[in-house]
Parts: sequence; C-alpha cells; structure tokens
Amino acid sequence: MVEQRIGDKTIQLVKGDITDMEIEAFAFDITKDAKLGSGYGSAISVRGGKVIQQELDAIGNCPKGTAIITSAGKLKARHIIHLNGPKFFEKDTEGKLRRATAAALRLANDHQLRSLALPPVGTGLYQVPLDLCARVMVETVAEHLRGTTSLERVVFVALDTREYLPFQLHIEKR
Repeated sequence: MVEQRIGDKTIQLVKGDITDMEIEAFAFDITKDAKLGSGYGSAISVRGGKVIQQELDAIGNCPKGTAIITSAGKLKARHIIHLNGPKFFEKDTEGKLRRATAAALRLANDHQLRSLALPPVGTGLYQVPLDLCARVMVETVAEHLRGTTSLERVVFVALDTREYLPFQLHIEKR
C-alpha cells in the first residue's frame, strides 16, 4: 500500500477488487446512457443486485464529464458514484478525465462522504493511456483534498501491477 498525506487528509493506493471494498462509496465509469455494461459492470450487477441498474434507469443518463450516485445494493460499499469519463481517443481526453474525476469528488462531498475509492478510469476497454490517467486523477484528487471537503480518504484501487505502478509513481511525487 502507498499512502500520502495532504494536510489532515489521505490518498492511498491499494491492489484489489473495487467492488469488494468496505468503503462508503466507490466510483465506476459508465456511458452516457447510464448502463452498467460488461466487466466490472457485470460484477456490480451480479454482486449488488438489480436495484443498482434500476436506480440508474430512473436517473436516465450521465453526460460526459459528470457523475451520478446510486446505492450499492448488496455490495459492501454504501454508494456507487458513476462517472462518465473519456472513451477511445476522444479529443481533450485529459480535460474530460479531469472533469469526470472532479465531478465524482464533488458528488461525494455533496453527500458528506468521508471515503471514496477510485479505479483507473477508462484505461481498459476505452484505451485511456494509463500514465495520463494516473497523473490527471492524482492531481485532481490532491487539488480537491487541499480545499474544503467532507472527504478524509481517497483510495485508488488498482487491479494489478500494470495499473498500480503509474499511480504509485504519481502519488509518491506529491
């Protein structure tokens, strides 16, 4: 585990399955139609139950660069913050990633959450470069934690060493 303090707040990095974390909320990257999809989306549906997609259907959509919140159903977390980050080499990948990450952090603050887990956004199927993702997300989280926020701890959750190392590098630079 890597840990970096920002004032009285903490950024952490762990390896694991974000859907199995005991945390107030975790983030998940979705498309504008607010569908969970495959991969982690399937894991969320199976482990958390139908209620999560039902809540997303009631909300209806999640425009690019924004975030919405649902319960986490039967998962250990209380909430899921669904964010819509960049996909497939879009223009302004960095800006879209920064806006989506900031939207998730603001939503966590709006709900007075103290802890939030974040995955590398868009680095799998959507092909966002991992180093770009790590740099932008760590910078955005650090900036948010320097301000007034209910968040006390933000945990980056890497599935494997390939995801872990770029986040470790950017967190340790802080």
